[in-house]
Amino acid sequence: MVMIETRGGLGLTGPELQDVLHAAALAPSLHNSQPWRFRITADGIELHADPERRLRVADPSGREMRLACGAALFNLRLALTGHGVRPLVTVLPNPLEPELIAVVRRGGGRPPTPAERRLLAAVPHRRTNRRPFATAAVANMARHALRRAALDEGAWLDLVTDPGHRAALSLLARRAHERQIADPAFVAELDRWTAREQGHPDGVPLSAAGPVPWPNAAWVMRDFSGGTGSDHEYEADPLIAVLSVHGDGPREEIRAGQAMERVLLTATADGLASSFLSQLVEVPDVREQMRRLISGARPPQVVLRIGHGWPVPGTPRRQVPELLFDAENPIREDPS
Repeated sequence: MVMIETRGGLGLTGPELQDVLHAAALAPSLHNSQPWRFRITADGIELHADPERRLRVADPSGREMRLACGAALFNLRLALTGHGVRPLVTVLPNPLEPELIAVVRRGGGRPPTPAERRLLAAVPHRRTNRRPFATAAVANMARHALRRAALDEGAWLDLVTDPGHRAALSLLARRAHERQIADPAFVAELDRWTAREQGHPDGVPLSAAGPVPWPNAAWVMRDFSGGTGSDHEYEADPLIAVLSVHGDGPREEIRAGQAMERVLLTATADGLASSFLSQLVEVPDVREQMRRLISGARPPQVVLRIGHGWPVPGTPRRQVPELLFDAENPIREDPS
């Protein structure tokens, strides 16, 4: 078994450091591409974006890659707190290294709060649920908790409840979806990352694909089954949430990714299911129309479908040693 050697900077043992990086790697990413790498240094952990794992058609600017890295950063912060470490985070510390997302060092020690323990317990249970949800509405208390989670990370979560806005957003989602699936390069990229058989450490397996909504469904969703999924009725009235931050650009996108993960873990801890309507933020003119419709001056970063779902299997993950790079990362074989 490959183990990480103990490092002095964070004050963690090798197994504790392995646990922290494993939690970070459970973050969501576009098509489960897992576009992150880590470097363990003498005084902390560096989180890097992995441009080789950016989906170049769906994510030409790297915005969703940085969102995913922001989500991994939130999990990293949370897991360190779970081990009694107060994380000191520097985002984008070096303008000459745009792929260096953050450096996390020890800022002292403190025990996790009950709220942090609750979110940390939700990390291994968070799933992207692409299957139909129940028709039951999300309670007002849970809605407040979701909005509070976004605010805690400097973001906003607009819950789209106005019937006219929902109808307009549904049409925009369909327009974006039709535009994307008409692009052979987009479809080829989607096919490469989805409907995977067992044995792949990344991508979306068939077991997590879900069925295909009926053609006249209120909310169009991608077919992750490689064309093998059967048509199925989906809920007509899920909670639709649009997450936004002050603006665009790498720093704000990383902030949005951290807020997204806090929202998703809050939903998981409250027994809610969630999935993404990413086409709405991937097609530029549709994203701009959605901004004018929903969030005004703030560009939308993430659109979520939230409700009450049934348990679904997780997606595969790469092992921690595969995520490490550079000679500063000492790894060894455990003789046991």
